[in-house]
Amino acid sequence: MKFFGRPGQPMARKSKRDIPAGLWTKCEACGQLLYNKALEENLKVCPKCEFHFPLSAPERLRLLIDDGTFEEWDAELSPSDPLQFHGPKAYAEKLKEDQQTCRMHDACLTGTGKLDGHQVVVGLTDSRFMMGSMGSVMGEKLTRAIERATQTRRPLIVVSGSGGGARMHEGLFSLMQMAKTSTALMRLDEAGGLFLSVLTHPTMAGILASFASLGDLIIAEPKALIGFTGPRVIEQTIRQKLPEGFQRSEFLLDHGLIDLIVHRRDMKTTLSRLLADLTHS
Repeated sequence: MKFFGRPGQPMARKSKRDIPAGLWTKCEACGQLLYNKALEENLKVCPKCEFHFPLSAPERLRLLIDDGTFEEWDAELSPSDPLQFHGPKAYAEKLKEDQQTCRMHDACLTGTGKLDGHQVVVGLTDSRFMMGSMGSVMGEKLTRAIERATQTRRPLIVVSGSGGGARMHEGLFSLMQMAKTSTALMRLDEAGGLFLSVLTHPTMAGILASFASLGDLIIAEPKALIGFTGPRVIEQTIRQKLPEGFQRSEFLLDHGLIDLIVHRRDMKTTLSRLLADLTHS
């Protein structure tokens, strides 16, 4: 091998083999570098610190609902652009991009299916689609699902993984959905219905301030970020250091905001047991 070239010529170097993109993910909790295939086999849970990465709505559906039993509702509903909103990117353009990426019309999936044989109504939000923010379509789909659960007397399960809160691009049309979903849940409660709310990382802002915090039982995955405003914003506002673990599932369980913390691998069996104990079907 030649170590030196002629004067003025660059030294020969052996090119490094590039690591293919998309093979590794860094855990946001502990910093561990995780092989994606192994991470998926572990249900997207970090094997070192047990941090639960967000799941898409279809992934969550496969974990909870029995194969071949899911019937989707209102799949054709798609958001409009009532305000003709323009920010760094036009709202209509952003919607089109996320619809193509996520293969969903909006950030919510609703329908009915069986969970370990229990017939349930289910709603799932998806943080990939505009941070899982709630616009008019998500609010309408969830409200219709709640109303059908009330009419059919089926238990309702909503899995929230929304870090975007109410979708500002739709203004009051979005904020109205907080009251609409909450009112529908009040009617479900008055009719004696059962609502199990599952909070995942992250569940924030208008989502938590409406339907996500109104469950008869509120269950969370470990180490999920759950709150109204993020901890950094709170610290900057009150100019104080927040307690360790503030707004994480474990902190909220200690302070009474949630009822249970359940590992992802145990979620289906736990929900099945709760359904058996709390219903007479």
